[in-house]
Amino acid sequence: MPTIDLTGKAAVVTGSGRGLGLAYAHALATHGASVVVNDVDEAVAEAAVKSITEAGGKAVAEVVPVGTAEAADRLVARAVEEFGRLDVLVTNAGILRDKVLWKMTDDDFDAVITTHLKGTFTCARAAAVRMREQGEGGSLILVGSPAGQRGNFGQTNYAAAKAGIAAMARTWSMELGRANITVNAIVPVAATAMTETIPAFAPYIEAMRNGEPLPDFLRKGEGFGTPEDCAALVPFLASEAARGITGQAIGIGGDKVALWSHPQEIRAAYADGGWTPGALADAWPTSVGAEPQSVGIPAPKFPEA
Repeated sequence: MPTIDLTGKAAVVTGSGRGLGLAYAHALATHGASVVVNDVDEAVAEAAVKSITEAGGKAVAEVVPVGTAEAADRLVARAVEEFGRLDVLVTNAGILRDKVLWKMTDDDFDAVITTHLKGTFTCARAAAVRMREQGEGGSLILVGSPAGQRGNFGQTNYAAAKAGIAAMARTWSMELGRANITVNAIVPVAATAMTETIPAFAPYIEAMRNGEPLPDFLRKGEGFGTPEDCAALVPFLASEAARGITGQAIGIGGDKVALWSHPQEIRAAYADGGWTPGALADAWPTSVGAEPQSVGIPAPKFPEA
């Protein structure tokens, strides 16, 4: 089994004061990386740094909301000032403003897009500039979501942002390949404050907090576990062992890791001279429209009582 050693590497993890982001920061530090912890809450960020350093890792806090170019520059500059370089960026920061389309305000939409999509863009741009200057490659690890892969009711803003993040990973993997910078999207599924709001999951998450293990039908069947279960993917993708992996969307959760497919044509039909509306109506049910694609995150399969 290869040894994952990130000694000498420096990482920035946005939104890493708690939850998945904190698990990513801990995993990187455990494998030797020095980490810039980012959060909007100073007390939360400092507590995260303390938990990493008390475990023997190296970390500093940079308190700033991601989204602007100025915030991205601060995060990269902090890594360079403290650790002399930047090798890994994990764009985890995010917020939710869930509402159905007809109730979603411009502010609801803009806030989520600014944090998730623009925050990923500005931080990745600043990191790419630094990594290209260093000339030693690097890793951009962009955090996606099943909602971005399949859509999700009430999450116009979030699903759009996460779909855009997956598209940026594919695009940047091409643009940054010659600089030996890998770019991948990860699609984590874990027990967090967000998933706890789903009634079907809530009792299992509560039992887990009381020391009970999650059952196999969740860990394996649904790929659902703890934030720490998702964290292993980050140091792996940041390591030399994953140097040939780029442009991918990789799901992880519980005991499961999976590769998501990229959108592609699955069925085609042709009409000499082109299509008319009537011809489309006639051909659709038995040709390209014979097996329409499903939408939404599949409902979890719980055992019968």
